[in-house]
Amino acid sequence: MRSEQLSILIPALNEAATIGDVITQLRAAYPDAEILVIDDGSTDATAQLAEAATARVVRHPYNKGNGASVKTGLRNATREVIVIFDADGQHDAADIEKIVSQIGVYDLVVGARDENSQTDFGRRMYHHVLNLLATYLSGLNVPDATSGFRAARRADLLQFIHLLPNGFSTPVTTSLAFIKAGYSVKFVPTTMLKRQGGVSKIKPVRDGTRFIIIAFRMSAMFAPMKLFLPVSAALFVIAFVYTILDIVLFTHRLYITNSAALLFTMAILIFLIGLVAEQIAALRFERVEKV
Repeated sequence: MRSEQLSILIPALNEAATIGDVITQLRAAYPDAEILVIDDGSTDATAQLAEAATARVVRHPYNKGNGASVKTGLRNATREVIVIFDADGQHDAADIEKIVSQIGVYDLVVGARDENSQTDFGRRMYHHVLNLLATYLSGLNVPDATSGFRAARRADLLQFIHLLPNGFSTPVTTSLAFIKAGYSVKFVPTTMLKRQGGVSKIKPVRDGTRFIIIAFRMSAMFAPMKLFLPVSAALFVIAFVYTILDIVLFTHRLYITNSAALLFTMAILIFLIGLVAEQIAALRFERVEKV
């Protein structure tokens, strides 16, 4: 793919230690690409160094989040194909060709971390659980749900901009949205390098609660019945077994206790809520088709 077709978006927050080198590598590999740095309220010299390295810079007046930066980049980009690239030096500019060469056959191509990628054990487990959840919800093997390194046509990404959160769950939301809408998605193995400088914005302990919220959000947005139906079925089975045991062991007559009735009622209500949520999810993607 010709470099003049590419807009390379780089969300950045206090990445002065790495942003200059990252842009220099990108410019060497893709001299005619649009390199767009979205400075998310940095308090260091990130914006100035990015401009000095010949990138175009769009600044947020305050910190809004990684997802908000991606959305700002999409609104300001001018080229046909979008590449989202980290500012911390963990991605290799040479891997962009692996990603963009698949555009056309696939609608969204994600640079998935391979076995040589340098991530700590805690973060690797966090990613593994989220990958399993994304695979369950989408029905497609998702080897790396959280990788921000990806490429797609700008027109396709803009269809889903209203679904994207402002925080760090933007990558998994994008992947699931494309899959849910019937687009072709490809995961290409790439190696994530050790952070070259600065401080990671992701804190596994702090983000534990955030992970639970992301998991429920993903379930409710993309496959509500895969969340509600197992819960409803479990409650129904518990109520049924409880009733049978009560009849056989204690009452010896057909009688449903208040506890069992409550469980049956909860099972039915949760199932109905799941049906409503499924219809809302379908309507959400009807809106996407009309955009």
